[in-house]
Amino acid sequence: MERFAQRIIKIKWLIVVIVLSLTVFFGYQIRNISIDSDVINSLNDNDPTALLYKNIGKQFGGNEIGMIVLETDDVFTAEVIGHVKQITDSVKFTAGISTVTSITDILDIKSSAWGIEIGKLLDEYDLPTERSELDSLRNYVFSKDMYRGAIVSEDGTATVILFNLLHDADKETVAKEIRQKTQAMNLSETLYYGGLPFLLNDVTDLMLSDMARLLPFAFIIIALFLFISFRSLRGVVLPLLIAGISVIWTLGLMAFTGYELTITSSYIPVVLLAVSTAYTIHVVNSYEINRLTNRKQALIQALTYTFIPVLLAAVTTMIGFVSFIFGSYLQMTRDFGIFTAIGTLFALLLSVFFVPALISALSVGGKKSETETREKKSILNPLILEPLLKIIIRHPKVTVAVWSILLLISIAGIFFMKTSVNLTSYFKADNPTRVTENLMQKKFGGSLPVYVVFEGDIQSPGLLKMMIRTEKFMKEDPNIAVTQSVADLVEQMNEAMGEGKAIPDEKAKIEQLWFLLDGQDIMAQLVSDDLDKAIIQSKFASIETAEIDAFTLKMNQYVQENSTDSCKIAFTGIPSIYYKLNASLIKSQYSSLIIAVILVLIIVGIILRSFSKGAFAAIPIVTTIIILLGFMGLTGIPLDIATVLVGSIALGIGIDYSIHVISGFNNHLKENGDAEKALESTIRISGKAVIINAASVAAGFLLLVFAQMLPIQRFGLLVAINMFGAGVGALTLLPAMLILANRKQKITA
Repeated sequence: MERFAQRIIKIKWLIVVIVLSLTVFFGYQIRNISIDSDVINSLNDNDPTALLYKNIGKQFGGNEIGMIVLETDDVFTAEVIGHVKQITDSVKFTAGISTVTSITDILDIKSSAWGIEIGKLLDEYDLPTERSELDSLRNYVFSKDMYRGAIVSEDGTATVILFNLLHDADKETVAKEIRQKTQAMNLSETLYYGGLPFLLNDVTDLMLSDMARLLPFAFIIIALFLFISFRSLRGVVLPLLIAGISVIWTLGLMAFTGYELTITSSYIPVVLLAVSTAYTIHVVNSYEINRLTNRKQALIQALTYTFIPVLLAAVTTMIGFVSFIFGSYLQMTRDFGIFTAIGTLFALLLSVFFVPALISALSVGGKKSETETREKKSILNPLILEPLLKIIIRHPKVTVAVWSILLLISIAGIFFMKTSVNLTSYFKADNPTRVTENLMQKKFGGSLPVYVVFEGDIQSPGLLKMMIRTEKFMKEDPNIAVTQSVADLVEQMNEAMGEGKAIPDEKAKIEQLWFLLDGQDIMAQLVSDDLDKAIIQSKFASIETAEIDAFTLKMNQYVQENSTDSCKIAFTGIPSIYYKLNASLIKSQYSSLIIAVILVLIIVGIILRSFSKGAFAAIPIVTTIIILLGFMGLTGIPLDIATVLVGSIALGIGIDYSIHVISGFNNHLKENGDAEKALESTIRISGKAVIINAASVAAGFLLLVFAQMLPIQRFGLLVAINMFGAGVGALTLLPAMLILANRKQKITA
């Protein structure tokens, strides 16, 4: 290690030039990075539910539904009807839109003196203006199930304009254009924007806003912690410089390789900023302690002493991130794991190569006085470290007992953990997106699209009757208010013919009615061109995970019991996808944790040359994670797309503290063979770095509580709590265990 350190110092300028060149290159690449906030794009195509959902978008004119709700005192006025027509026309002529449905552009089937009349509810060239016409329209709309509560709210105070996007349309661009065009109309009514396209647009805006707001503050807060701890310019600048370069390299690599920022990966900069400072902190701390000798020798000793612990800490952190690759249902979570692991690797390489090279290149010969050095290195001792030492050495059993009690309480709390997968629930209560969703639930049956696909001879009476039975079954759920299918249209036409609202028993009669439907815009949304597939469209109202799960299970069972060779049935939609996500959260949490724990134990055991020491190092952080999961259960903080990352991240980062403690303990134990003296030396030297590291990392993550999306807030809070707990565990539980294991004997090398 000494020769390795000497070689780094020898080629210091080459290292500096290479790092600066790579930073310029990757920094230039960042300008090409793009954002994809669509969770649907992260779904696994091997999953039948996700694949079916995507295929519906291709076969039935798009499955992404946008909604514009126009709220006023009374929808049935000439002015409001005119404004709905204005919005409808504007949306219809927007690139990427397949169909638009509103009160001024919706299919109407009714009987007339000539038989069946199929056309639009309103004549777009002769909209009603007289009070009598408007009252007649009101009565007619409220008499029809396909309008009441679907297009116009039952209280008559709101109406919705629905539009479908083509499957290959840029959802966010289309949503942004529609919002801009409709807002520019300056209508007197209140407009609300709902559905996935607008939701994704809002998510992207929040992501960009959070990055712009939080990243500078993260730098400032971590810098403040570093200054208080080190009280030197070097102790502040170098960790932040390495973190900044790591972020630039990681984002630049993402852009260079064609990866996009997602809901989770958009927070990689803040995560890396908090994580990447750790390794430089340990190198700089060791260098500061050894500065009684000349600077070159101090640098060599610092790198020699910290290389293995820093390497081990980085590897275990990377394992925590990499574990997401194997245990996640969402591609965006796997991408997050890949690039945070790469960013951690960058931080490691920069800490052991660039930091020593830069210190050597910028240092001028000379020595520090022993007095000044002691003053700098002892600031935390009387406040925290000395009291901790006394408690641990005098009362190790009590320390272990306290942790054991916390552990038992937390294990019980784990059984109360909940999950949350609905994107709408990720917004704050006063966010416009959340407000719109609440309005959609209250007046239009929600915004989560639901699809039931039927495959067979679509014009056969048996299949159409099965569609009607399925719709009735769906409406038994309180969260399904309105359904729509070609079977409904056939029923309405049969009723208009005076033969009752029912599916005809003869296929020939159905074919006659079908002939009248050909060419209608709505048919492309409901039936495939080959007439071998048809869908029931609906919307699910609730955003509660329990209700989503219950409905999905009920529908899956119904499909299984009623699907036949001649009438194959499949169920998909956002609720079923959320159900898959919900199940995957639990699976991802435990599978990624198990993978991370096993890999960490193996690697720590190999490097420390003792699996028992690896287990000792892992016990404090595993205990802390269990306590954290129990805390989530007891406080009602749910597992979601962000908080599911906490366990493995906390394991990967938090075990660093235990590694530094147990490595220092082993080194000092070999020197004097006395466990208590070895522990005292370890706490006084490594304890400072652990406190600084845990405080700076926790502060960086804690800043995320000011993010605008609830999962990110919860994620930041939980990781910060875990970092605090991991630091406390490494400085209390682990030393107490080491004392109890080694107190009765002197261990020598």
